[in-house]
Amino acid sequence: MSNDPYRGAIALARAYRNGDSTPSEAVASVLDRIDRLDSKLGAFQAVYADDARLAADAADKAMRSGYQVGPFHGIPFALKDLVDVEGRITTSGSAEMSQRLSPSTATIARRLIAAGGILIGKTKTTEVAMGGWGTNHHMGTPWNPWDLETPRTPGGSSSGSGVAVAAGLVPCAVGTDTGGSVRMPSAWCGSVGLKVTEGFLPTDGIIPCSHTHDTPSPMTRTTTDAAFMFDVMAGADAGRLERNLASLEVWETEHPPSIRGLRLGSLRKQDLEDVEPEILALYDDALDRLRLLGAEIAPYEPPAPYEVMLDGNGLIFTAEAYAHHGPMMENPHARVDEDIRRKVLMGHSIPAHTYIAACLARQSHIAAFKESMQELAAIVTPTVATAPIPLAQLDQGAIPSRFTRWVNYLATCALAVPMGLTAQNLPGGLHIVTAPENESMALRIGAAFEREVGSIGPPPGLE
Repeated sequence: MSNDPYRGAIALARAYRNGDSTPSEAVASVLDRIDRLDSKLGAFQAVYADDARLAADAADKAMRSGYQVGPFHGIPFALKDLVDVEGRITTSGSAEMSQRLSPSTATIARRLIAAGGILIGKTKTTEVAMGGWGTNHHMGTPWNPWDLETPRTPGGSSSGSGVAVAAGLVPCAVGTDTGGSVRMPSAWCGSVGLKVTEGFLPTDGIIPCSHTHDTPSPMTRTTTDAAFMFDVMAGADAGRLERNLASLEVWETEHPPSIRGLRLGSLRKQDLEDVEPEILALYDDALDRLRLLGAEIAPYEPPAPYEVMLDGNGLIFTAEAYAHHGPMMENPHARVDEDIRRKVLMGHSIPAHTYIAACLARQSHIAAFKESMQELAAIVTPTVATAPIPLAQLDQGAIPSRFTRWVNYLATCALAVPMGLTAQNLPGGLHIVTAPENESMALRIGAAFEREVGSIGPPPGLE
């Protein structure tokens, strides 16, 4: 029986159905890989090995008895360490909260567990989910698996989930996205991240950074796995999961979805001035491949200047981060990341009228964006402007999320998929943005592109 560490959620569900593997074998393989590799990669904050083995044994018995609860039954997954599970510690990436016991289980976690998923553990995050680079000075920065010699940005804030999925430590994981926190680690770690429409998935039991912008979202190695996990997180029943899984398996093995005739928006020349040349080359190649697939592509005129939307997103989430975490950051004795303290405390100086004005302006821009998307299937951009950066060269004052934050500001959805590798064998991501509640279109385009480009493969050297 195969124990391929890069076998995804759909492939595992198929293997269980065919008798090629069992949940106990899959969990044993995952735990062994974590035991061997995570001392180097540092993706996990906590691993629940004993409970995972018990859950896997129960799943084996249920399947043998004909009581499989659905196609997600027995699938290992991880949660970003913002998501509460009753009785478990949730730290939000903060040494100050290192002993915080979760009072209840978040709806997102409850749905995944109720569908039969096996929780492997909690993955690391930047402190209070602030910061796009993925660094955490007190709790540890996960190691980007694409360069085992030089520590590079894993992407934040869902850094641990990004590394765990890319390195084959789990087939899928939950992240949260406030300004790119699922999509940037997915792009820099060479995997897939679906940023879900604001408000579509419940956020109860998730420690907030910005209650307006926070969005729990799936992180996987393939677009079809992202669609599968999204259905589970959305609370789909077993029957719907089975029907949708059948369609996704056709996408994977027989007929990828067609995007012929779809109209896509691209970035204008002036929007690409600061993009690293190799990422720009990958983006240009991605546009050519989308054209070969039959899409029509023309420059997109945003409803407001991108800089205005980036500033609006930053103002709102900084004000809200201070509301949630200001007292801890105000305490000079608190064991907190000084870069994060500085960012959160900026919210103290934002007047109420400025915050309210930003929220009102946002609503008008959301309406204008919906209007602009009536004849477009999606907008495609690079996910981030650079390949992963060596941590030694990092400027914590810089912002890597210029292509992602406007998506949160406009309350919509987007998908990050790998678009290729640079000359240094580092990944770059394609960013597919659609109208609100049109995740299916982003996934359709992503699946077609993924099939055309092919897999970039796993990070080298992890065996």
